[in-house]
Amino acid sequence: MARQQVANGAQMIDVNMDEGMLDSEAAMVRFLNLVAAEPDIARVPVMIDSSKWSVIEAGLQCVQGKAVVNSISLKEGEQRFIEHARAVRRYGAAAVIMAFDEQGQADSVERRVAICQRAYRILTERVGFAPEDIIFDPNIFAIATGIEEHNGYGLAFIEATRRIKAELPHALVSGGVSNVSFSFRGNDPVREAMHSVFLYHAIAAGMDMGIVNAGQLGVYEQLDPPLREACEDVVLNRRADSTERLLEMAARYKGEGGARRSEDLEWRKLEVGKRLEYALVKGIDDYIIADTEEARQRSPRPLDVIEGPLMDGMNVVGDLFGSGKMFLPQVVKSARVMKRAVAYLVPYIEQGKDAGARRANGRIVVATVKGDVHDIGKNIVGVVLQCNNFEVIDLGVMVPCEKILETARREQADLIGLSGLITPSLDEMVHVSREMQRQGFELPLLIGGATTSPAHTSVKIAPQYRSPVVYVKDASRAVGVCQTLTQPAQRAAFIARVSAEHERRREQHAAKKVKVPEASLAAARANRVQPDWSAHVPLAPRVPGVQSFDDYPLSSLLGYIDWMPFFNAWEFGGKFPDILTDPVVGEAASNLYADARRLLKTLIAERWLKVAAVLGLFPANSVGDDVEIYASEARREPLATLNFLRQQKGKPDGQPHVCLADYVAPAASGVRDYFGAFAVTAGIGIEQHVARFERAHDDYSAIILKALADRLAEAAAEHFHERVRRELWGYAADESLTNEQLVREEYRGIRPAPGYPACPDHTEKAKLWRLLDVERNAGVSLTDSYAMYPTAAVSGWYIAHPQARYFALGKIDRDQVEDYARRKGWTLEEAQRWLAPSLGYEV
Repeated sequence: MARQQVANGAQMIDVNMDEGMLDSEAAMVRFLNLVAAEPDIARVPVMIDSSKWSVIEAGLQCVQGKAVVNSISLKEGEQRFIEHARAVRRYGAAAVIMAFDEQGQADSVERRVAICQRAYRILTERVGFAPEDIIFDPNIFAIATGIEEHNGYGLAFIEATRRIKAELPHALVSGGVSNVSFSFRGNDPVREAMHSVFLYHAIAAGMDMGIVNAGQLGVYEQLDPPLREACEDVVLNRRADSTERLLEMAARYKGEGGARRSEDLEWRKLEVGKRLEYALVKGIDDYIIADTEEARQRSPRPLDVIEGPLMDGMNVVGDLFGSGKMFLPQVVKSARVMKRAVAYLVPYIEQGKDAGARRANGRIVVATVKGDVHDIGKNIVGVVLQCNNFEVIDLGVMVPCEKILETARREQADLIGLSGLITPSLDEMVHVSREMQRQGFELPLLIGGATTSPAHTSVKIAPQYRSPVVYVKDASRAVGVCQTLTQPAQRAAFIARVSAEHERRREQHAAKKVKVPEASLAAARANRVQPDWSAHVPLAPRVPGVQSFDDYPLSSLLGYIDWMPFFNAWEFGGKFPDILTDPVVGEAASNLYADARRLLKTLIAERWLKVAAVLGLFPANSVGDDVEIYASEARREPLATLNFLRQQKGKPDGQPHVCLADYVAPAASGVRDYFGAFAVTAGIGIEQHVARFERAHDDYSAIILKALADRLAEAAAEHFHERVRRELWGYAADESLTNEQLVREEYRGIRPAPGYPACPDHTEKAKLWRLLDVERNAGVSLTDSYAMYPTAAVSGWYIAHPQARYFALGKIDRDQVEDYARRKGWTLEEAQRWLAPSLGYEV
């Protein structure tokens, strides 16, 4: 690759080995040694590119000639900037300086220039850097994204370059050129034309170098004139509609060198209805606007195109999905095509008498209930229903009962669907069903989400509402349920069958309710885990107190991603990576994985998401089933008292009834123990990108992005737990585990999360938030129901004892509930509210 780039005209090669599964330092050294021995490559300088200083330094120690470091910045303050700059100078290299300071990346002309001026003064006056060895990168951002404030990014870079060259003598200017065209990923001719136009104007303003594929640059004068003009309108922000015009034109350009597309595809010879069907089944949206317009011209009414060929195509998609011949990611791609076609037709429909027409199968209002912020599953259900001719009104997340019911009345909905992930959402669903009964609703109510269950739906929700209440396990079942409920011929029999199922589950539940946990609270406490504290001396943390990490490099997390939950979100079962070669779902899973990897690469390169974390390691001791957290080794007044619950289920002889407090040394023992807390997020900044995809009717990419953010948040939790074990606490300093071993939890210690099996009380998060000042230090807030926002977030406790294991609490008796309520300062009603949904039974 390096030889090819030099042969194509590259005057420098940028080498980056930041990849989660690589030993980046060793890879950098090996590669630089290899290219040094290749005369065709070694004649150009090397730019050593990494987000890790140790990798940059490893490269500097072996590269021949004068290298360039990419990059250093003021992001971590002046002291670290000066340290890195002095090291670069000592190795005789030049450096790329990012327009990035303690407040973040510069996006205006003034901020770009101001940061570069500050860095220039520091480098020349305090470090002794030669001005000609300073290469400023004033940040090239994506333009033509559909977000108005991005329209001026290209022109801002060009203007900042002009000022830097005029005001900072001998300094050079560089930039990552491919960023500018990201909105047109997948359309190489348009991207290459944008790069050529951008460079033409940026070089004229003084830009000295840019990172770009040297073999994929069009000649400015040879670009197709209409395409060149459209690209200049976008780059120079010359027209308010420049993005729309380039988007419209881009569909005509694909192939080599910016030539108009000329491939002769057989399916394009079909009549227009069959072309629309093919595009929908295959998820191809390249031709959809042209084909939709052709169908509109041939139809008496625009609505006929939707109700005719488009719905015919979606019926094929629905049949294939229902028969297991298409899979969820493919269906969501089909929905992207359908949405683009419908969006094109809407203005024509509104102009005519079809404006108030209802879609054929029915209208459903869906919402994630108040206090809950998770919506990936709900989004998928909505898309699949739209693919099957339902009109879906998605109210989003944290939706109060009043808004759900008011919208359902106003929109004359046929169905209401409620979703929730955290256990307090179960109680909110009961409230919504009770309100529907009180207000006289008769619409079917659909219940779904990770914490919902057939039993809870039957026992808790259905009795509150006399009309149909149906549990929907996943998107593949949603279509059948909704179609049945909206078809009079099938509805009555289906409702009767569901009602009978509810009654059967209620009877089963009533029979179970008389059973109590096998061990009394006193007996369970007597059978607690009893570590030998005389033989175990807890290690004091190497870095005690609260530590925060802002804008942590995403690339550091790649090796910690557990991919299987990503596929689970798309309703694929099995194991990763075996799922990629599965004879049934392998092709669909592989395509989804490839799309996810491409998007992951882009979001990292273009910094779409920001990772933030905060963690704290504190002196601690247990007192009964509680853990007291102290501010200092004096261990006097606790900073916080964490309340935990104890198992009471039957156990074979020799097996203890576990409580998390058992793994922390009792205060009475005199042993000085420690306890940790953490909160991480990888979701800061996600909203604007999700909104951009949704405006482009691209639910597929929006859902992938949300699912990737969730995976990165979990990866961050795994990464920081490893850092705690090996560095910050240091009780497993010699640990060396693969990602597979981490997924199997083969490490010492645990990180249980409030609201989950070992400690099911979500309200304990409030104490964690106060201990770490999470909202200020990591930008994560809690809803009324203690859900975390942004949704791509993880929080929990760190426990280090070698015997600590994850466990499920199981059912507990009234005595423990009352005891816990007393320790928490709760009434029994509050215990009912917060514990019952988590424990799955009436207190």
